[in-house]
Amino acid sequence: MRNLRRLTLITTVVILILSACNLPSNRPPTEDPNAISTNAALTVQALLNQATPFSTPTLPPPPVPTNTVAAPPTLAIPTSTTAPISTSTQTCDLAQFIKDVTVPDGANFNANDTFTKTWRLKNAGSCAWSGYALVFDSGDAMSGVSPVAIGTVNPGQEVDVSVSLKAPASNGTYRGYWRIRNASGVLIPVQGGAQQGKSFFVEIKVGGGSGGPFAVTGVTFSVSGSCGGFTITANITANGPGNVTYKWMRSDGAIDNAAHAPIVFASAGTQSVNTTWSVSAPGQSFWMEIYIDAPNHQQFGRANFSCP
Repeated sequence: MRNLRRLTLITTVVILILSACNLPSNRPPTEDPNAISTNAALTVQALLNQATPFSTPTLPPPPVPTNTVAAPPTLAIPTSTTAPISTSTQTCDLAQFIKDVTVPDGANFNANDTFTKTWRLKNAGSCAWSGYALVFDSGDAMSGVSPVAIGTVNPGQEVDVSVSLKAPASNGTYRGYWRIRNASGVLIPVQGGAQQGKSFFVEIKVGGGSGGPFAVTGVTFSVSGSCGGFTITANITANGPGNVTYKWMRSDGAIDNAAHAPIVFASAGTQSVNTTWSVSAPGQSFWMEIYIDAPNHQQFGRANFSCP
């Protein structure tokens, strides 16, 4: 817009100059009119040269954006202060209660009856039991002898531990707690045991001479023979008169389903039955158990043997 106004002004000046050439003058007649025209033209040219040429305005470059947002701080990776979890939780000395083999909890006895209590335990630790023993812990001892040696039991192996007991002379309910003691005299914990996993127990009822319902109260075993022919004998004790039926079970999974004649008890006492098993596998171990079908419906005891 500024250049346009300037150009208009110059044009007006030129017109005035040219007009002036044609006006009457007091100058001498000797002056050349062409010279006057030439001078006017030169004046216009000079004015044009002073004019600023028209050009497209150049916009200033946009400002370089400055990032005013602070960069996020670099976070340090936290170092865990938690102790690494051990991949092994097995302890050296640990027993696991498997089941009551004889004398179920609450079994009835006459005063002063004798019986054998057997528990099945497993060595659930990583150390072999050598020089370990069954010992009385607390409660009613019921004339039990303590300690009772249990022999050598390897990790993962099960063992039946037994103690001979006598029912107290007075009526009532009696319970005795027992434990396993290692060769250093330390009592070891028991998984699935009583008293916060420390022990296992025997519990009986003495019923004023009635003896309670007829039942088998204990079984002990003996084994004779050698590879090629073993004889297994079960000594069965009952608390009074009645008939006992049974069947044998073997470590190879076989179950004796033969119809054995009942064992007839005329009174409380012990009677024996036996069976045979022919095995010939040197270096291997075997066992035989007896299941009392009537009256207990309970598995009793285990006879262990092996071929040398």
